[in-house]
Amino acid sequence: MKTEHQRTALITGANKGIGKEIARQLAQQGFAVFIGARDMAKGRETAEEFCQQGYEATFIQLDVTDPVSIRTACGTFSQKADHLDVLINNAGILEDHGETILRLNVEMLERTLKSNVMGPILVTQDFADFLAKSPSGGRVINVSSGAGALNDMTTYAPAYSISKTALNAVTRQFAGAFKAQNIVVNCVDPGWVRTDMGGPGANRTVEKGAETIVWLATEAPNHETGKFWHDKQEVDW
Repeated sequence: MKTEHQRTALITGANKGIGKEIARQLAQQGFAVFIGARDMAKGRETAEEFCQQGYEATFIQLDVTDPVSIRTACGTFSQKADHLDVLINNAGILEDHGETILRLNVEMLERTLKSNVMGPILVTQDFADFLAKSPSGGRVINVSSGAGALNDMTTYAPAYSISKTALNAVTRQFAGAFKAQNIVVNCVDPGWVRTDMGGPGANRTVEKGAETIVWLATEAPNHETGKFWHDKQEVDW
């Protein structure tokens, strides 16, 4: 049975960390959430956990580095829903913590760009038709990072930082391209969050990390587009 009247959200990398918390908070607000994850076992486990809590959640296997996987996920989604209200490009990698650009490994840079930049582009392209069918206007949120802000960038994690700067540019490009279709596109710096990526020493909970992303998905004015947000405030690129 297709989800026709319920609000729908697809979150990539939703089997853990910020992605899982975003999915939980949207499910609590009545969304049918689609758990995009590369790991089939963990993705299914997350969807089942939410279903047992009384929420509507569906696992979709989705590897953002694989164009075939993305297209297949789109086909699977089309069997379950006829529109997409919110797309959250959350999946990403950080492999070069502690490195400087003087020692940056080019293969690592390629992997990082493939996951953190090309992935969101391909996912947004493939799901664009479903976003255009959102009755309330589609919303795309790209999970970026303060590390991608050029105004105070130095040399932290160069591959990751460069990829997030590029993702911010991707956000601007899609915001412009989608303007006529009533689809808004924004990016968010969730802060330093206690996840597998952020580590146990991070100063934010996943709930706080997810807060602005969920706000953009649900409450933010639907004319806000092409902007970089942190704690519900627009911040410098």
